[in-house]
Amino acid sequence: MVRRLLALGVGLLVVLALVFGIRGCLNSRQEQALKDYNRDVSTLVQEADQTADEFYDTLSGATASASGATAASTDVQSEINRLRTAAEDHTQRAEGLDVPDDMRPAHVNLLLSLSLVQEAIGKVAEKIPAALSTDSATAVPAVRGIAGEMRAFDAADVVYNRRAAALVKQVLDDNEIGGQVIQSSSFLQNLGWMQPSTVARRINSQAGRGAGDGASTEAAPGTHGHGLIALSVGDLTLTPGQANSLTAGSNVTLNVKVANQGENPEQDVRVRVRITGAGDPIRAEQVIDQTQAGTETTVALKLDEPPPIGQPVTIRAEVLPVNGEKNTQNNALSFPAIFRRS
Repeated sequence: MVRRLLALGVGLLVVLALVFGIRGCLNSRQEQALKDYNRDVSTLVQEADQTADEFYDTLSGATASASGATAASTDVQSEINRLRTAAEDHTQRAEGLDVPDDMRPAHVNLLLSLSLVQEAIGKVAEKIPAALSTDSATAVPAVRGIAGEMRAFDAADVVYNRRAAALVKQVLDDNEIGGQVIQSSSFLQNLGWMQPSTVARRINSQAGRGAGDGASTEAAPGTHGHGLIALSVGDLTLTPGQANSLTAGSNVTLNVKVANQGENPEQDVRVRVRITGAGDPIRAEQVIDQTQAGTETTVALKLDEPPPIGQPVTIRAEVLPVNGEKNTQNNALSFPAIFRRS
């Protein structure tokens, strides 16, 4: 009987050892799986942040061009499409992760966050050629659209940091797993990217500078406005109402002089010229960052395509009205002209 009791006791100890051993192994495997998932998520988010940084660097290096989808804007679009492909890869790799059951709620939010970034980069790539056009009617809506897409980057940060990362930390804490770094995201570089006027400046979209920030502002007290004083090509100042004979070389630059005739400084003053009468209209536009009351400013508008030679044309120069401007009768001048070969 004693021997049987001893054998039973030994057997019970063996069973308990096996049970606790198996449980310990399972707990160890579960802990490692949770750690591995957090490590994989951190790696993906770090790479996604780097892609976002490259995206903003690419946008900031953009250059506007007269025809819109020229080499410069096409190169920018191609680079952004490459970054969209990288963002797609991040999402696909996230979909292929080995996800512990406890981490599934966090994983749903991770996928949503990465897919928002991927989609927004693709949408910006579609809009960048129009945003870099020198036609304000084309550029302004595109710039506003790009600023709108930046909300997706902001939403991706909120979804990831407030939900995905927070739930990962909660699971690790519930399982008493310490010593882990929870990766945060910064997909939106800064809030300025959500303001159309800031987007226009950062991507060098002169024609898009009229996009504004979606809110009308009351003009400061006092008078506002500009007058167009003169238009010149080289040393020749054009005369309204009579034919002006102009020499056309490979690069034609029109110098437009405007005067701030109000009592207030003005921001983002748009000046443009349009040549019509022979073939498709030729346009050029430039933005003056600021004009001071009672001063004159000359802005150089370079034509990105040669003007027609030997054909009568009309050159119209215009300074666009600013907020609070009442009198716009002196904002534009038209000049008959003929371009001749140099």
